[in-house]
Amino acid sequence: MHLRTLIFLTTAIVIIGCKEKKTTKPQPEKKETVSEKVATSTYEDVEGNPIELSDYKGKRVLLNYWATWCRPCIEEMPDMEKAQTILANENYVFLFASDQSMEKIVKFKEARGFQLEFIKFNGVYAEENVSALPATFIYNEAGEKVLRFDGGLKWDSPEMIEKLRAVQ
Repeated sequence: MHLRTLIFLTTAIVIIGCKEKKTTKPQPEKKETVSEKVATSTYEDVEGNPIELSDYKGKRVLLNYWATWCRPCIEEMPDMEKAQTILANENYVFLFASDQSMEKIVKFKEARGFQLEFIKFNGVYAEENVSALPATFIYNEAGEKVLRFDGGLKWDSPEMIEKLRAVQ
């Protein structure tokens, strides 16, 4: 009986930890500039080189917070890959940030074969107002956070592509 309870509780924690909210309605965000973000956020590429969001000023940025253990995160990656291809000429950069070790990120990238730009997040999710994964932020060319999406979504749907194209 105790084993069943333990399995149930473990399953419930995993399900709650990966918020799978199937909505494409963006939540309004307070505008925040990339330069404000840099003070609290530090990222690095898979080679260990430092990256700041301000490095991408002048481009639209889709920043997705994810984890290797998060099922909805992984399930939305193929759609994000397709969206990245569709928006290739739309001045977009797609970044996939995890706070896990660089070793885990690189192993995940090699095992899954996704053609996505994975980066390491060296901050704390709570400071980014992220309480569940995946969480995706969209920045405009001025570096302002303009949209936020929580949960796994269908990123290559015509409606989502239009929302991303409309970012000013």
